[in-house]
Amino acid sequence: MNKDATISSYLLNMGRVAKESARSLRMASGAKKDHALMVLADRLRASKELVLSANQQDINIARDAGADHRVLDRLLLTSERLDGMIQAIQAIVALPDPIGEEFDSRSLSNGLLVGRRRVPLGVIGVIYESRPNVTIDIAALCLKSGNASILRGGKEAIHSNKALIAVIHEALLEAGLSESSVQFVEDTNRLYLHEMLRMKEFIDLLIPRGGSDLISFVDQHAEMPAITGGVGVCHVYIDREADHEMASQIVLNAKVQRPSVCNALDTLLIDKGIASKVLPKLVEQLLAESVELRMDSRSSSYVDLDNSPQIKLASNDDWGVEFLDLILAVRVVDSIEDALAHIERYGSGHSEAIVTRDYGRAMQFLDAVDASAVLVNASTRFNDGEQLGLGAEVAISTNKLHARGPMGLRDLTSYKWVILGNGHIRE
Repeated sequence: MNKDATISSYLLNMGRVAKESARSLRMASGAKKDHALMVLADRLRASKELVLSANQQDINIARDAGADHRVLDRLLLTSERLDGMIQAIQAIVALPDPIGEEFDSRSLSNGLLVGRRRVPLGVIGVIYESRPNVTIDIAALCLKSGNASILRGGKEAIHSNKALIAVIHEALLEAGLSESSVQFVEDTNRLYLHEMLRMKEFIDLLIPRGGSDLISFVDQHAEMPAITGGVGVCHVYIDREADHEMASQIVLNAKVQRPSVCNALDTLLIDKGIASKVLPKLVEQLLAESVELRMDSRSSSYVDLDNSPQIKLASNDDWGVEFLDLILAVRVVDSIEDALAHIERYGSGHSEAIVTRDYGRAMQFLDAVDASAVLVNASTRFNDGEQLGLGAEVAISTNKLHARGPMGLRDLTSYKWVILGNGHIRE
């Protein structure tokens, strides 16, 4: 049997098993699913050293291969990050179970009782890169929402992911659920990715988590519905009526707190009416945090370019870029209308923020900006499932159909119409 046939057979069997597990999960009680998640949290806590050891293998291999600091940051697990994963599981347990919820119920004039009942999607396929925390987040959200999952992580995190999957399977068995509820493709050969994209008979929704190249590839080749938005080109606009200190703190947090993630700030837009008052000090603060600035000619006029090697003149290629690094493009604009025009042209529909004390311009920004999250006087880093009370997320979608923004429990469900009659027939 050739390699392609072997891969196809392996994944098709995985798909069939996933469908069977999905049927069981669809009928599982909320209490049983929550119990499985609590066991998972306990198991993960008890397995910290094992998981961290596996992660260190991945870190060493990546470092030896010359991976840059952005990849290493996304790959790294620490005791604190594992605690965060455990807390995310516990937060998911605390959320109401969406499955079985009935809504839009009403009685028709002919006596029929109709309504909609929330149901799982079925089997969720996820293809992701680097971040091993995704393994736990997706497994937990899929279990709570009654979905089976097939996960395919990147080669960078293979040892970490294998260790985490082993913990998940132990928890499922202890809780009386099939370990096939969460399956993991252990072979990192790219041919498995190609084959997964053709499994429309078994995978009800496919979610890519990674860079623009992966998302574009899935968009072009997936034969099943897929969430193919998520690239984050994020802006903060400092309005002329902004509080100076607030503006600086929001920009610093959005850029520096964790620059390698999709909701980190990429472009700062600042109104000409406030630029001279805010930019000089803000530039000093950003340089102190090792941020490389790519400034347009107007914004650069407020700084000393000759004495600042971290500052470069921006080119047209610096707008609309997701840097995922300590790099920030800066532009002075004439008005909120100019800021909105820039965001409309260069934004990706992810996270956009305004800093202002003017209620009217805040509302104008909220109404005009087309993005999955629009923020007033808050960091773009808040466009995150955990921060928005979802426990965790399987992705941040910039799509407009099915789901938008951080995808939590409800975004992994559909509904069916429930119609109750008493011998009704249609005339």
